[in-house]
Amino acid sequence: MCDMTKGAPLGHLFFYAVPLLLGNWLQLAYNAVDSIIAGRFIGQEALAAEGVAGPVMNLVILAISGLCIGAGVLMSEAFGAGNRDSLRETLATTLLFGAGLCCAVAVLGILAVPWMLQALAVPDSIRAITGIYLRITFVGAPFTFFYNALAAGLKSVGDSKTPLKFLAFSAILNALLDLVLIGGLGFGIVCSAVTTVVAEAASALLAMNYMVRQVPELCPRQGEWHIQRGVLGRILQYGSVTALQQAVQPICKVLIQGQVNALGVGAIAAFNAVTRVDDFAFTPQQSIATAITTYIAQNRGAGQRQRIRAGFRVGLRLELCYWLLIGGVTWFLRTPMVALFVSGEGAAQVIALGSEYLGYMALFYALPALTNGFQGFYRGMGKMTTTLVGTCLQAGLRALGAALLAPRMGLPGIAWSCAFGWSVMLLFEIPYYFHTCRKQDL
Repeated sequence: MCDMTKGAPLGHLFFYAVPLLLGNWLQLAYNAVDSIIAGRFIGQEALAAEGVAGPVMNLVILAISGLCIGAGVLMSEAFGAGNRDSLRETLATTLLFGAGLCCAVAVLGILAVPWMLQALAVPDSIRAITGIYLRITFVGAPFTFFYNALAAGLKSVGDSKTPLKFLAFSAILNALLDLVLIGGLGFGIVCSAVTTVVAEAASALLAMNYMVRQVPELCPRQGEWHIQRGVLGRILQYGSVTALQQAVQPICKVLIQGQVNALGVGAIAAFNAVTRVDDFAFTPQQSIATAITTYIAQNRGAGQRQRIRAGFRVGLRLELCYWLLIGGVTWFLRTPMVALFVSGEGAAQVIALGSEYLGYMALFYALPALTNGFQGFYRGMGKMTTTLVGTCLQAGLRALGAALLAPRMGLPGIAWSCAFGWSVMLLFEIPYYFHTCRKQDL
């Protein structure tokens, strides 16, 4: 456990964010390896199928994580205030409510796969394997929720290292299974989906076992295993808005994927490859924002308002430092990175398309670094509606820009639409930040 209401903000934010960054890099590295294995051992069609299915599954995963983030803010506040009973009650209610919700989502998702394929205009050549991949990965939704909920409980008390261990085990297990079963034994994309579900279940079980054995003060007691209406109301107040906000991004990606699908299988494969690189920028930026959220929520719960603004400024500097790192690496290595994902006939076209896209995005990654920092501030302050408005504004403009620019410019049009959406989001977030500081006397 780590009490962020005392000590230097830089130390708290840095040492909390680093395990999250490492965990995300590891998970993203697995995702990239998964795509590389699919593209090289199964074929371009498998890579394209994963690219189509990715935004749909991200919609589910980010909605789950949004609910857990909202609950995590409440648990951080309770920890900062020293209220352990409220901390356990929030975790119990989150687990029970979320489990039922995710099981329902999994069933509905499996039934809705044919409609999804039709709505996304998936090419006939990859429709069958995409449908199978989606159905199997929907089965893993409840396991994804349990891991995220338990990890949120640990992170709310300042422990970001332990979830990293479980995530590392899951990613390594998944990669090894893919290498053996797909690369070695020649199984297809169905095996790729199954190994993902197995790894998700393993991480959830490990997190549960650790919490019971090592952190019993976080575990709900026998009389606390029920859904408390008052607690659920606050979770939904925070979590539903955050879940909706988290879901807006993949909805935007689904709409953008529809524009990419119209450009052909080569563009779909290239876009799947470059979005893996994009994830190395976006997801760690979100991890730094999570550190900002936890720091601000703990200090707000403890009434330490004088520490909030100073910690936020430190967090923004960390965001920009990360952009300099990932932007530079992406710019100089954009062509060989895309080349990792494809081989054989048609590879040259995919590499050229992906490299051009990443040349623009290496510069544009600075914009989501800033927007994620401000989002972390607003979540920590309990202003979930503000984060939702900013995200909807950004995502809507990105989708609109993609619809207008992609048919004319191809993948570079997608990059420019992203930059436009992030820029307008900052025009909304920055003035409101100063308004919030004045109103809250920070």
